[in-house]
Amino acid sequence: MSTDNAPGISGSTAVEIADSVRALVDRGELAPGDLLPPVRALAEQLGINRNTAVAAYRHLARSGVVVSQGRAGTRIAQRAAVAQEGFAAAGSLRDVGTGNPDPHLIPDLGPALAAAGGRPVLYGEPVIDRDLERWARDWMAADAPAAAEDVRLTLTSGAVDAVERLLAQALQRDDAVALEDPCFLASIHLSRIGGYRAVPVPVDAEGMTVDGLRHALDQGVRAVVSTPRAQNPTGASLSARRAEQLREILAEHSYVLVIQDDYYSFLSQQPFHSIIGPEHRRWALVRSVSKFVGPDMCLAVTATDPDTAGRLALRLSPGTTWVSHLLQRITHAVMAAPESLELIHRAGAHYAERNAAFAARLTALGLPVEAGDGMSLWVPVPVPAREVADRLMRRGWLVRTGDEFRLVATGAPSHHLRLTVHDLSEADARSLAADVAGAADVPAFADVAGTVRSPA
Repeated sequence: MSTDNAPGISGSTAVEIADSVRALVDRGELAPGDLLPPVRALAEQLGINRNTAVAAYRHLARSGVVVSQGRAGTRIAQRAAVAQEGFAAAGSLRDVGTGNPDPHLIPDLGPALAAAGGRPVLYGEPVIDRDLERWARDWMAADAPAAAEDVRLTLTSGAVDAVERLLAQALQRDDAVALEDPCFLASIHLSRIGGYRAVPVPVDAEGMTVDGLRHALDQGVRAVVSTPRAQNPTGASLSARRAEQLREILAEHSYVLVIQDDYYSFLSQQPFHSIIGPEHRRWALVRSVSKFVGPDMCLAVTATDPDTAGRLALRLSPGTTWVSHLLQRITHAVMAAPESLELIHRAGAHYAERNAAFAARLTALGLPVEAGDGMSLWVPVPVPAREVADRLMRRGWLVRTGDEFRLVATGAPSHHLRLTVHDLSEADARSLAADVAGAADVPAFADVAGTVRSPA
């Protein structure tokens, strides 16, 4: 059905009208792509004030039920799939957009597995293994914004699980949350499924921008999610100056929940700078082991203030009450082994060196790139990134474009690629760099036909 007159819509308040539209969608009487009546027509049809119809459509848009297309009207939203980190249907293409760690640089879990046994853990026992808790407190203590006695630790099944539960205990549907833009794919997904109103905060070379955060707070955000190091996808890390500026702004909003997702921690080549001041009331510092112990080790440590810890515990009790003690013991055994720490240190240096080398290679080919921190490179291109990606597919490469990481669709195409290059051989790195330069129409490297040629 596609209609300007949807007789099934009813109600006299914005909430009742929105519930009516949702019910029509649930029953299949309105399908993705169907056009809803214009605001004026709906107001006349229901005998309501035009502002009530506007509020109903705004409520539906924030919940993801409809999409406003300006003069083209308001339509039922398509159920578009959200891109997943580390996954793409590459087929015969070489995938350089995964964001995955090198499996050869992940510690061997064999010895830790053998040591993880012991007596069974029963209901009602402490949810954090004693040895892991001691290690985790040392890991978090220096960077938590409060004295040790005021810091509470919670374990979750990875950083994404931690952020989801933190947002769920602080926000309701339609509440506003400040997210970085471009944004980590999982954060985009969390804001959509939670029905939150995502307020984009631009990211530059020093991290989350001052004006962007100030604007988000003026919009009434109830939570802020920040990546202090190796921001995904840009690789940006907060500078000391920028962190201080952001702390000053947040000092006037001490009850806004501030979540710092320091997912890269042990691998980072940059110092940690916090945007959470010592007087801030609601805060969380999240660190996962997935990037250096392996993505299958779904464990993250979250340090919080006592109030947030209590609310988080309530969010944990209906579902996964604890992270498996076997997983905790394996993690502790790995992180307590000197050889594991040495390998993790080498891994961080390897990712940084390979990214820097590839950035230098592209720069020499006429495509200037600054290597940030993290698993991947954020590569600016002079033409729309989708065009570059299409040309690279014809040359055998699968890449991610910046369009996937956009928090809010603007209509303007992205001019960035995210490339994961740390596992390429020297020959493959040379080939990819030349292909990127050619596909991006770098003058010295691409002729009219789009084939790569060496510069004069």
